[in-house]
Amino acid sequence: MSLQLSPPKTPTETPMKTSTAPRFSRKPGKGMTHKRKSILLTIVMGFMAVYALLPLFWLFVNSTKTQPELFSSFGLWFSGDFALWDNIGQTLTYNDGEFLRWLANTVLYVVVGAGGATFLATLAGYGLAKFDFPGKRAVFAVVLGAVAIPGTALAVPTFLMFSELGLTNTPWSVIIPSLISPFGLYLVWIYAVEAVPTEVLEAARMDGAGEFRTFFTISLRMLAPGFVTVLLFTVVATWNNYFLPLIMLSESTWYPLTVGLNNWNAQATTAGGDAIYNLVITGSLLTIVPIIIAFLFLQRYWQSGLTAGSVK
Repeated sequence: MSLQLSPPKTPTETPMKTSTAPRFSRKPGKGMTHKRKSILLTIVMGFMAVYALLPLFWLFVNSTKTQPELFSSFGLWFSGDFALWDNIGQTLTYNDGEFLRWLANTVLYVVVGAGGATFLATLAGYGLAKFDFPGKRAVFAVVLGAVAIPGTALAVPTFLMFSELGLTNTPWSVIIPSLISPFGLYLVWIYAVEAVPTEVLEAARMDGAGEFRTFFTISLRMLAPGFVTVLLFTVVATWNNYFLPLIMLSESTWYPLTVGLNNWNAQATTAGGDAIYNLVITGSLLTIVPIIIAFLFLQRYWQSGLTAGSVK
């Protein structure tokens, strides 16, 4: 028996393994295009920031000027005398402390009106998100319709209704309409769907907890970012509310800051009334300070409340 041996393979006959890994090639000019877009976006955002902050800067600068310097100096820069503290003192004491009375009225409308609106919107939004009942789709349609209707369109019918009830020229004519916040209800509704797991509620019910106890001890903590977000919106809306108090209130005793400062501004445009222009400007500066502080203090809740629910 003879054995036939095949000749050994030469190195040239060994199969070569080819790499199948994809190769990424950077297109020429792609990095430069991205850089140009970033620069353009930075410029646009810079212009928007200047557009938003320039009125605030103008307000602060002119609040530091005396009455004659308001009309004799450049509006976007300081003058010789720094009269901010004197202007603040005159604003707070003018006409027997009228500004402080308006400030107290505004705080009352915000605490009772905006606070009540936030609490009611949280209760209603949570109930609509976690409970099923007949007519839920109809309620959803009504809420969306109420969000689409501007508040100024309802001001005159509201005035006629409150006039029949004898509530005009009272704080209730401003507080009661402020208790309704369709947008806040809708926001809490959407937020509660993802923020409060149904399994947690079922576990609390199995442990014997009632619905109110479950809401106040468990659900409300989960709804904290959404609650604070709605609170910020309602506080700003009530603080800046102008048209409703204007038609509801006829006595300056119950004016909020918005209507009161507009009253001062109307006096400043009359003959001999230009002596209070610096008070109008300083009062406007003092009016926006609490809102700025509220946004800075609650900023982290506001941001998380807006983005929560967008990613599950």
